[in-house]
Amino acid sequence: MNKAQRLNAIVQTLQITRAASVHELSEQLKVSHMTVRRDLTTLVADEKVKIFHGSVILHPKSDPDGRESYYSLIAAGAEHPELKRRIGQLAASLIEPEDTLLIDVGSTTEYLAKYLPRDFSYTVLCFSLNVVSEAVRRGNCKTLFGGGAYHENTLMFEGRESLDMIRNFRATKAFISASGVTGQFGVTCMNSYERETKKAILQSSVRKILLVDSSKFGVIRSDYFAELSAFDEIVTDAGIPEEYATSITDQGTTLRIA
Repeated sequence: MNKAQRLNAIVQTLQITRAASVHELSEQLKVSHMTVRRDLTTLVADEKVKIFHGSVILHPKSDPDGRESYYSLIAAGAEHPELKRRIGQLAASLIEPEDTLLIDVGSTTEYLAKYLPRDFSYTVLCFSLNVVSEAVRRGNCKTLFGGGAYHENTLMFEGRESLDMIRNFRATKAFISASGVTGQFGVTCMNSYERETKKAILQSSVRKILLVDSSKFGVIRSDYFAELSAFDEIVTDAGIPEEYATSITDQGTTLRIA
């Protein structure tokens, strides 16, 4: 198989699987990891693929079926990673000893999970694979995990079991993600199965904290779950449009800029 054939094979694989590792591509193509990495350098330069946290994903521009509307946590995480890292780190600094926390699914809340404190005790209820994998590494963190059906594109477990746990839990703080934020149409997400979980989180939490990077403002997604005024705090980055920053502070919501 020559280089052109390998490049085509990589793209075709990602059109099916949405994501793959260098090792998986090496095994499939029967070439060395070094050869795969050289091929990926070419594909990245041609905007055919993106590489994020060791995973290779299809670049939306190269998707012939126009499936960029399909939400993938890996693909979302590849967008504005440094902004999301700073947002997650700032959000984690808001956690206090003995807090009870609800942490939503999402690429930004994953960064929050990576910065969970290690020097005092608190409790976390979560329901996504990426968040729980970080929480259980902290010996000082009591981790509760909601079960249900697994959704591969968001790493979320969703169902009656998880909803019941959330509704019977009382959080001092909830960290919630979103895919779109507007003043007129509220706060929205990409997947309908997320909606009831997000609503339950809002109902079970004393302080509601929205984590969104600035690219989400002015965006409308299909599934509405809250008004912007439902949140006590919003953690974002300096790219937030001025009109949103003004509106948020005018309504009495705390705006934190990472």
